[in-house]
Amino acid sequence: MALFSFRKSAAPAAAGPDLEGFLKGYSIEVMPRTAEKVEDFRALLPLGTRVYIAHIEGTPIEDMVATAKRIGAEGYDVMPHFPARIIKDKATLTDWVARYKDVGVAQGLLLAGGLAQPQGDFHSSMQLLESGAFDGFQRLHVAGHPEGNKDIDADGSDRAVMEAARWKSAFAERTDAKMAMATQFCFDADPVIAWANRLQQEGVGLPIHIGIAGPAKLQTLIKFAIACGVGPSLKVLQKRALDVTKLLLPYEPTEVLAGLAAHKAANPGFGIEQVHFFPLGGIKTNAEWVTANGGLSGKPARAA
Repeated sequence: MALFSFRKSAAPAAAGPDLEGFLKGYSIEVMPRTAEKVEDFRALLPLGTRVYIAHIEGTPIEDMVATAKRIGAEGYDVMPHFPARIIKDKATLTDWVARYKDVGVAQGLLLAGGLAQPQGDFHSSMQLLESGAFDGFQRLHVAGHPEGNKDIDADGSDRAVMEAARWKSAFAERTDAKMAMATQFCFDADPVIAWANRLQQEGVGLPIHIGIAGPAKLQTLIKFAIACGVGPSLKVLQKRALDVTKLLLPYEPTEVLAGLAAHKAANPGFGIEQVHFFPLGGIKTNAEWVTANGGLSGKPARAA
């Protein structure tokens, strides 16, 4: 039995210009099984929204491609994941890329993937970038870690993560690849701002598409945050959990986004280019929040 009941939060205030501008061109992530629950993405998302398709271990490539084809046909830019550690070999990678090209996909998110040990020949996104398999793709994104990644830097530093970021930035500079860094989700603006500024200081020029958890129950977010290794900003959720008045309400990303939007407005050269949502409380809930808080930036193609 649940210890707490959740009620809807009050209607949001009209979107401010900073937040509306910051949310323009946002992207969102789905999986084949969650996409199946959406009758028509045009009722939720602005046309042209980039929709990432997460490739979880065990998901057949046929399901991934069918989902990409369907979402693309509804008017969206599709970006499937290519997790290096679940790809057997270059022949498999080439086959996946060809299947996606056949249904009009020309973008991909390249990442190591969550497995501790590779299942085949690849263990990093850098190997995928160097494979040559993505010739003809228009855009390639890579993973970013604002709060580090203990799977990569077990000592708690960010030495290897930062070294990889510099390598990926250099790859983008020496090729014609259009690249950006899509990050893990965070809950606090300050660590993100510090990380983005440090990337610039380290010479990493990749635009940042900052990961944000969409509206969800607090318990759900804490579970995902711990599982995904979210670091310092997890304290924001833990503090909220101690406040009974807030515990009774669903979490919404208003505070973190308002902080980032204000910083971007005051510092136009700030490295964050777009917002990328992880709809942990559901795609429909996330899309409706953006519509309510993002003004025209969240207006769906088929507005009610």
